[in-house]
Amino acid sequence: MKFINEEKVKEILKTSVNPTHEEIDEIIDKAEHHENLDLLDVAKLLEVKDDDQLERIKTIAGKMKETIYGKRVVLFAPFYISNYCVNQCVYCGYNMKNKFKRKRLTQKQIAQEVKTLESLGHKRLALEAGEDPINCSMDYILESMDTIYDTRNQNGNIRRINVNIAATTVENYKRLKEKGIGTYILFQETYHEDTYKKMHPKGPKSNYEYHLTAFDRAMEAGIDDVGAGVLFGLYDYKFEVLSLIMHNLYLEEKYGVGFHTISVPRLKKAEGVSLDLFPNLVDDEAFIRIVTVLRLALPFVGIILSTRETPKMRERLIKHGVSQISAGSCTEVGGYKEKYESKQTINQFELSDERAPLEVISQLVDSGYIPSYCTACYRSGRTGDRFMRLAKSGQIGNVCEPNALMTLMEYVEDYGSEVLKEKAKTFIHTRVQAIKNEKVRDYTIKALERIENNERDLFI
Repeated sequence: MKFINEEKVKEILKTSVNPTHEEIDEIIDKAEHHENLDLLDVAKLLEVKDDDQLERIKTIAGKMKETIYGKRVVLFAPFYISNYCVNQCVYCGYNMKNKFKRKRLTQKQIAQEVKTLESLGHKRLALEAGEDPINCSMDYILESMDTIYDTRNQNGNIRRINVNIAATTVENYKRLKEKGIGTYILFQETYHEDTYKKMHPKGPKSNYEYHLTAFDRAMEAGIDDVGAGVLFGLYDYKFEVLSLIMHNLYLEEKYGVGFHTISVPRLKKAEGVSLDLFPNLVDDEAFIRIVTVLRLALPFVGIILSTRETPKMRERLIKHGVSQISAGSCTEVGGYKEKYESKQTINQFELSDERAPLEVISQLVDSGYIPSYCTACYRSGRTGDRFMRLAKSGQIGNVCEPNALMTLMEYVEDYGSEVLKEKAKTFIHTRVQAIKNEKVRDYTIKALERIENNERDLFI
């Protein structure tokens, strides 16, 4: 099933070289008026060199995100439960050839980690694990999900588990659906088949087509929220961007809904990995272009930025289209509890933003954004095409901002410092009044009034 047409992508990239200033202005105008961009439009935007046009792209990308989702920025944490792996991915610290003591968490350890994560304020986790059918079986993944959902701390529990595990069968995706999976996340890593095979020389992940068609099997199993990603730096980023969009179009045409989220990690140094071996590393300016152009091309998709990036880069890209970020992350198995005690830490990759969630949240509030641990859409059944219909009709913001404000209020009461409590109180009041002055639905007004009355556990 080769729905990624490499020759077509390469031909579009060849055709798009050296677009005229007028052509670019016309494409940017289309984006500003919320008209669909085709693959050639996107390819031409990736070629822009004029500083004024680049700034216009960034500005429109930021406005587009806020028009759809408001000022909210969703927060989550990755949760690594096993580093056993039978693959030899050349860019990954979990490569089976790397010699270190492998481990997976017991259910008791998982519960301890979850309590630590919840004590930091987290309500949304991305469950992560290497691929090993013996040491990290699907039964183990499912049991771990039960443990996560069943573990309660003083101030609550985890409300949503997104799952980022290896491509699997329709039957296993059905089992994940029954356990209450949020979004199923899988990074293609690279869409360029020859590069993919070079990066994955051995192990089940070496099967390009099986990996590529994982979302088909997930959707056939009833999982309607899927999240894609590319590891930028493995191949030409322009090829990868167009292929991501091509994949999204394929899913929309076949299943009625495309990606719920797109992750944009850049290749980072990891155990046993030398960056000197990768000639396609992406610099900061190219990376900003990737994110902003993706926002213009796929305006309704959540764009996720991890702690691979520096606080400064994350702050810049939140202004230009990023809608979800990880906070207080640890990529070591069992690392949240033992972060400062472990004698040997084998991370999947290096982090660049080591700030605790409290620091991240405080900075977001200072910048005028609403930190959100919201899980309301998942709990209310607004997933898949139902979510996208609301997003595309311009209605999703009516629930996004009130729910985000509620989770900020909840966080501040349970975990906030005195300084954050004081400034968040003023911020929430100011933002509530600002939203009330906009043209919003009656149920949004009622939700805002409940927030002002300090009512918790609100979701609409």
